[in-house]
Amino acid sequence: MKVIVTKSYEESCAAAAEIFKELLQSKPNAKLGLATGGTPIPLYKKLVEMNKAGEIDFSKVHTVNLDEYCGIPGTHDQSYRYFMNTNLFDHINIDKANTFVANGMGDFEANAEELERMVYEGGTADIQLLGIGNNGHIAFNEASDKLFATAHTEKLTESTIAANARFFASADEVPKTAITMGMADILAAKKVVLIATGKAKKDAIHGLIVDNIITTQNPSTMLKMHSDVVVIIDEELAKESGYTI
Repeated sequence: MKVIVTKSYEESCAAAAEIFKELLQSKPNAKLGLATGGTPIPLYKKLVEMNKAGEIDFSKVHTVNLDEYCGIPGTHDQSYRYFMNTNLFDHINIDKANTFVANGMGDFEANAEELERMVYEGGTADIQLLGIGNNGHIAFNEASDKLFATAHTEKLTESTIAANARFFASADEVPKTAITMGMADILAAKKVVLIATGKAKKDAIHGLIVDNIITTQNPSTMLKMHSDVVVIIDEELAKESGYTI
């Protein structure tokens, strides 16, 4: 596992953007595993800037997203399809037919099976982008006594609902279940890039990059079993998590 410590969150996103740029310049038809939430927004802005500057091309790129809320349509302004369109896809030269975000409506189990197929269709992701939850959850794989290997529906914990409530009018409006890739799906990517910032993530990051323990109570620790993981954090989080620079 490679740990990159930057001066700021902005620098962390810039460092991640350079990794994506290097991949897309060497492999124009790359498959990207993408993430949502507050963490990747500055990264996506940088990718848009690079695309508009002619530095990277998305015309042959395929993408698959980690997860989606159950019970809200893709047109809902808090759905992850809407998030991806407004923060990235609408602003780059990508064919949206080559982008996949699980359907949050209808038969959730069938939708999870479709996500599972898309993870492996045409080969696994060249890069899987990740954020990390305060409890170490990856995508919506929540801290628990057990984790699921493949795509599935997941009941969200109260801490995750509370963390996501800032995007909704109230916590009551946050969906209580989601469709998510499983841990084996995430680990199947050729390379994993995880970005984290904020003191609230310190325990999760400590478990990931300081402790030598793998536990389902911190799902991110499963990444220790992957041969090519890059964790990008800023100096403040490194200090808070006990990581020695």
